[in-house]
Amino acid sequence: SRRGFDGGFVLKRFLKVLLGVLAFVLLVVLVYVAYVLIDYHRLEDNLVLPVENPLLDSRPVPVGEEQGIVSWNIGFGAYEDDYDFFMDGGRQSWAKSEDALKTNLSKIGASLKAFNAPFNLIQEVDFDATRTYHVDERTYMVDVLEGQNHVFAQNYDSPFLFYPFYQPHGKSRAGIMTFSSYSITSAVRRSLPIEDSLMKLVDLDRCYSVSRIPTDNGRELVLYNLHLSAYTSDGTIAIEQLEMLLEDMQKEYEKGNYCIGGGDFNKDVVGRGVEAFGIEKTEFSWAQPIPAKVFESNEMHLVAPYDESNPIASCRNPNEAYWEGQYQITVDGFLVSPNVTVVESHVEDARFECSDHNPVYMTFILEP
Repeated sequence: SRRGFDGGFVLKRFLKVLLGVLAFVLLVVLVYVAYVLIDYHRLEDNLVLPVENPLLDSRPVPVGEEQGIVSWNIGFGAYEDDYDFFMDGGRQSWAKSEDALKTNLSKIGASLKAFNAPFNLIQEVDFDATRTYHVDERTYMVDVLEGQNHVFAQNYDSPFLFYPFYQPHGKSRAGIMTFSSYSITSAVRRSLPIEDSLMKLVDLDRCYSVSRIPTDNGRELVLYNLHLSAYTSDGTIAIEQLEMLLEDMQKEYEKGNYCIGGGDFNKDVVGRGVEAFGIEKTEFSWAQPIPAKVFESNEMHLVAPYDESNPIASCRNPNEAYWEGQYQITVDGFLVSPNVTVVESHVEDARFECSDHNPVYMTFILEP
């Protein structure tokens, strides 16, 4: 006789296939998680950094003369004014295209050249990253700041990130660069504390670089290039990082050296929130003021580039394209020891054309 349709058999077969697919997907996920955890590593502390393009004629920094320094987080060259980023509430993960990236890097280079500053501190410089088409951005900075010796410190080497699924962020390697028209004699990379939780997988291998430059009175100008944590669970890690940096600077100052630190603090260095820039409160609040207590055990001074008559923020939240009422705050600035006199500091109004950060500039004098 003819067999009838066996619905139970078909259902069992379907469930078996479905379970097999789910088991395979789970296996892939577990293998990927294992890969991310195994691949995770940090560079050692006090890593000696090579000084590239060393100056043939040893040039000490003259004390008593006005000097200029720029600090700029260039946002790995991708953040044009209409760029948003997936980790900040936007959608984009890569630079728009390799050509767009190179055009933007050229604009950044032109701006740096226009400053004509003897010292430049640059953060978020990719040299081998999916998000920037594996373009070595260091070459753009070196070409435009020709004649300056420089130091590079790696602070990001992530495993391949498959998120966001529509455009996986991929594998990224990046760092911070310090440039000087005066002779850098040595440099080291100091590893900063980071969170122990899984949050460390989305943070950078945080560090600061220490570059030593002789002065003409037998001392040293010690330059610190920094990029503190942003993506943390409670914000305390960035304070611990700052305390470590300040302790290091204090020791150098007590030796008689001049200390200048600059970079991206990922903290509200002005201390007044978005209201300082005439912006109404928003739902974003990741940049908190630096507690005054962190300066109680040292003599360093925080230099917040802020002009009350013409307030310009140094950073925007790239959850969407730039507009004037967007969340903006100043997280970039400088630290100086008491033997460094600050003449002036300001945020250059670049209207976030090339980065989610505007460059900050300071003029100073090393006191005899």
